[in-house]
Amino acid sequence: MSDKDVAESEPSSLPPDLPALRVRIDELDEKIVKLLNERARVVIDVGRVKRDGNSPIYAPDREQVVLARVREHNKDGPLPNSCLEAIYRELMSGSFALERPLRIGYLGPAGSFSHLAARRKFGASVEYDAPIENSAIGVDGETLDGFLESAVRVCAEVLIHIHHNLLANCPPDQIKKVYSKPEVFSQCRKWLSVQLRQAERVPVASSSKAAEMASKEDGAAAIGSELAGQLYSLKTVFPNIEDNPSNVTRFFVIGRQQPQPTADDKTAIMFTTAHKAGALSEVLEVFRKHKLNLTHIDKRPSKRVNWEYYFFVDFLGHDTDANVIAAMEEARQHCLQLTILGSFPRAKEVM
Repeated sequence: MSDKDVAESEPSSLPPDLPALRVRIDELDEKIVKLLNERARVVIDVGRVKRDGNSPIYAPDREQVVLARVREHNKDGPLPNSCLEAIYRELMSGSFALERPLRIGYLGPAGSFSHLAARRKFGASVEYDAPIENSAIGVDGETLDGFLESAVRVCAEVLIHIHHNLLANCPPDQIKKVYSKPEVFSQCRKWLSVQLRQAERVPVASSSKAAEMASKEDGAAAIGSELAGQLYSLKTVFPNIEDNPSNVTRFFVIGRQQPQPTADDKTAIMFTTAHKAGALSEVLEVFRKHKLNLTHIDKRPSKRVNWEYYFFVDFLGHDTDANVIAAMEEARQHCLQLTILGSFPRAKEVM
């Protein structure tokens, strides 16, 4: 085929209606930007009122209302709710920065899944800090233990799809060593046994630490988040290598404020019972009596008395609800200690 034939086979111009459609998009973009800035000027006024009243910048209950209204306004589509929610989360992130700089702490180092959860929840316009480094092999239980040692409140929850990625700067056949957390190795056991069964598996404190170490060593790889790969300049050699592609992890947002009720809330509590037969069932009977739907229950050793356990429970409802108040008063009669960790809007979407 000659050059002339190739030229004749290609369209000489765009379809006649495409330029007009692009002009329409440009016009809409101009209107959208103007409206966003008009909204931002109102946000600045909101920030001034909050500062004068010493109100918190982040209000999880208000966030829930805004996102619910976005979904309500989107009944006719065609954009999916997830797309609009992502846009509005970034919009709210910029709003936080306009009202007053918001600083978010996460379990570090940078690139951890806690860092990823914080970024997805609060967007790119706030400040992030890793005030706590995971210096020991971390498990979910250690997070629960933290509630025994500090008077914090849970003000929101975040549900994150956890995807593990093989991160490296060399071809797969040159990988001699793989760094990650022991829990991550167990979650990718099938893939590793097939694809990298000859590579040495080296457990480290966190998946983000693994990425940092792999970035400095020839023939080394890490299993971690895509964010960790970006931060430590590692390529994603194989994405989503976890055995269970439906793995969802819940993260708590910890703060000083108490969110207002939204009519769709959870309450988290921590309690310990006397070491006697039926003690836990007595507390659970209180929940049943007051029609409280439990969504999660876990236990941890108290670390103070042998055979004494702390129980961590989530249930639907807000701690200002009449039936929750009555249930907590009655449950305390069967507990050595009962602490309300916080009430917060129930997470509806997995990020």
